[in-house]
Amino acid sequence: MPDVKDSVPPKNSGVAETGSREPLKKPGPPRKEDSGPQDPAPQTVTEVSKTDNKVETNHDTCAEEKTLPLSRSSEEEAKGAAFSRLRPLVKIGKKKEELRQRNSRLEGKVKETMHNDFWDHLKEQLSATPPDFSCALELLKEIREILLSLLLPRQNRLRTEIEEALDMNFLQQEAERGALNVAYLSKYILNVMTLLCAPVRDEAVQKLENITDSVRLLRGIFQVLGLMKMDMVNYTIQSLQPQPQEHSIQYERAVFQELLNEQPSLLNHTTKWLTQAAADLTAPPTCPDASDSANAAGPSPNEAANNQEPLNPAMVLSQGFLNLLLWDPANEEFPETLLTDRTRLQELESQLHQLTILASVLLVASSFSGSVLFGSPQFVDKLKRITKSLLEEFNSRPEEAMQSVSEQVSQEIHQSLKTMGLAALSSDSTTSLIGQLQNIAKKENCVRSVIDQRIHLFLKCCLVLGVQRSLLDLPGGLTLIEAELAELGQKFVSLTHHNQQVFGPYYTDILKNLISPAQAVKTKVESL
Repeated sequence: MPDVKDSVPPKNSGVAETGSREPLKKPGPPRKEDSGPQDPAPQTVTEVSKTDNKVETNHDTCAEEKTLPLSRSSEEEAKGAAFSRLRPLVKIGKKKEELRQRNSRLEGKVKETMHNDFWDHLKEQLSATPPDFSCALELLKEIREILLSLLLPRQNRLRTEIEEALDMNFLQQEAERGALNVAYLSKYILNVMTLLCAPVRDEAVQKLENITDSVRLLRGIFQVLGLMKMDMVNYTIQSLQPQPQEHSIQYERAVFQELLNEQPSLLNHTTKWLTQAAADLTAPPTCPDASDSANAAGPSPNEAANNQEPLNPAMVLSQGFLNLLLWDPANEEFPETLLTDRTRLQELESQLHQLTILASVLLVASSFSGSVLFGSPQFVDKLKRITKSLLEEFNSRPEEAMQSVSEQVSQEIHQSLKTMGLAALSSDSTTSLIGQLQNIAKKENCVRSVIDQRIHLFLKCCLVLGVQRSLLDLPGGLTLIEAELAELGQKFVSLTHHNQQVFGPYYTDILKNLISPAQAVKTKVESL
């Protein structure tokens, strides 16, 4: 590709030397002698800047010599002409980006080809008579180094065992005698990987145990070891996180304290928010769903979170966080301590609303199609995908969205029953199914109300007991969205936990005034 600078025409020497041109005159029809070649327009940003300076200089010169200055339209035309000459440079930039992307794809293909060639070459060497172990030794040496890098400092015994089992001098001698047992070494490496890998890699390591071909096994081992290296990097990063996280907490608290010193009334909305949360806990329960999670074997996590207990700071704060998911957008008295998290809370509220509609649809559909269809994970996942895609416009057009959902869901149930050889829904059942699904668009729909209460109850359990324990005893109708609930609960708990760590001391002071000593339980706000 030619150099951009080489393609720039040379400047007019006369202009370069004198720094100014002849005084500009009134625009008029061009004369024949003026129609010759003009000064070439600049083709770099630096020269464009110089052109602007020249225009200003000429303007001043014209004023001194009492000639007419360059008009605004002429200036704009001059600048436009200069920048139009830069368009080839823009095209060159685009071509460079396209070339870079093409080179990146080509580089990926080259790497993939080289890797395939290496494994093909290894297979040829091991299949030869006598076998050639040169590539295998290099691979085993690299695997040995990776395994040693995955060890923790305290794992000295395992380090010694790996160094002895994969002693490269000994393996070199075995290879020279033609007695290197690659299959045995691969099995040993798999056993070590089983000890070192994170739980998320257990399944991948187990799949490798079923591979009998030595080359395929070594290739699989190398791939999984790459993932294990990334796991170790992530573990190291996470182990270093508490220090910057603690610094972040202290910094946010210090900044808020400075604002509070300047504005003593900065916690008024926060106080009002917690006061309302305490009032909600002392009000008589109105939830008709409290008995749904009853368990004769003993109190469940949901019951533990829903039982009426003496007020304590942790429960009041949890109720306050839950109230944020029902916040009226018209209410401008949002807690000052959560203003920076308001956007994230609105996103969680939107996600909760979508899950409420999704769970309501699945609950109604399962009551008509029975356990046969909904016992199939594939059918449930397909129904989820269909419903989620059709609910994208629910907020703006709920009736139209639910009409599309009802038609598509009933059609999917009909087709699945037919495919499985089961009796199709009667016309009356189909009509009733479509009608009940369409009624979910109404806020007062009983199914929708019950599901909404149960999701809020689940989130309350997450704040009190943690996400994993809350998932063990999901209320009825929520089991089909367990994965989605786990994601929602984790986001909600992470947000509230960080907020708690930053503003815990302020919450403690406020709650001391809200809860009487007779009611207060010795529970720290930070220990939700």
